Amino acid sequence: MGEAIHNVIIGNGSAGNGAAATLRERDPDCRITIITMGSLPFYNRYDLPRVFRGCYDWREILVHPLSYYDDQNITLRRNSRVTDVDGRKRTITFAHNETMHYDRLLVCAGGQGYLPEELSDYRGLMNGFNSFEAAITTYKALPAGGSMIMLGGDMIGLDLARTLIDTGYKVLLLTNEYTFWPHRIADDEREGFINALKHMGIEVIDGVHPVAVEEGTAGKPARRVVLDGGGEILGDVVMPSYGLVPTAEFMLGSGVDIERGILVDPMLHTTDENIWAAGDVCQIWSAEDNTYRFYYGWNNVRLMGEVAARNVTGANETFEGLDDERLRIDKNGHLASPFWEY
Repeated sequence: MGEAIHNVIIGNGSAGNGAAATLRERDPDCRITIITMGSLPFYNRYDLPRVFRGCYDWREILVHPLSYYDDQNITLRRNSRVTDVDGRKRTITFAHNETMHYDRLLVCAGGQGYLPEELSDYRGLMNGFNSFEAAITTYKALPAGGSMIMLGGDMIGLDLARTLIDTGYKVLLLTNEYTFWPHRIADDEREGFINALKHMGIEVIDGVHPVAVEEGTAGKPARRVVLDGGGEILGDVVMPSYGLVPTAEFMLGSGVDIERGILVDPMLHTTDENIWAAGDVCQIWSAEDNTYRFYYGWNNVRLMGEVAARNVTGANETFEGLDDERLRIDKNGHLASPFWEY
């Protein structure tokens, strides 16, 4: 009997876990290894705002029980960073110099928060919200009834903002072209959506540009955002919320085609016969739009992982997005987005 096929999945999010479950269903005997830079098993990042509602234990937001990976005979490599993929040799290299061979590779590495270059020097003075650890740090940094200055306001950030408002905090939103990302907002729609944010209780500051983030002075809030033209805004925490960029730098030497993300066909296959990609990390060819495009949202991302895994194991399915991606205003005058319907 030959050695079992080794399927390696880079990424432990919705796409990666959807792919792993599908692979195990379709091939009970294959090897499956999931690699993640994170320290925790799979959880839903859309659950992270729950830390402001008393959820301080990471076990409460796990999608699967801790025994899941052993039960499914899946190897989970945590705290492991991939630095290189060699498509010709079918190997991946870790930051600690270990090399692993794969037969078939699924890249589901997701995305990381985008930060404009002009603000990169101030990264240490801003809080993120892309992991459970970051969410807890942000929770601890915000005093009861305190204020968050949110820069941009993508849909992940606005989801957090509505939780903060509901739990007694103040949110000051500095809008820009990333507000409502990944929705594409027509110019004649923008004012209505901005008014919906105000109706939700968010203090919207439109038409200003942050140029620096500084520590607050004694007796004042902990952070000071300096504006182009000399103004300032004070708050307890500053959070960039500019959307995601694909985590694909480790694929640059792999031989697959990359634009902003990894380019795949509608079957989620890259230009390498043994590599597929799914989730926020990939751009999918759309004949209708005559371009490569991203798809977002929990349901879309998980479906991508499942479709990719079925194609890895011999199917020939095309991915079709599930969600109506329009941003709407509900009957209460609040925003309604498919990215919040989980």
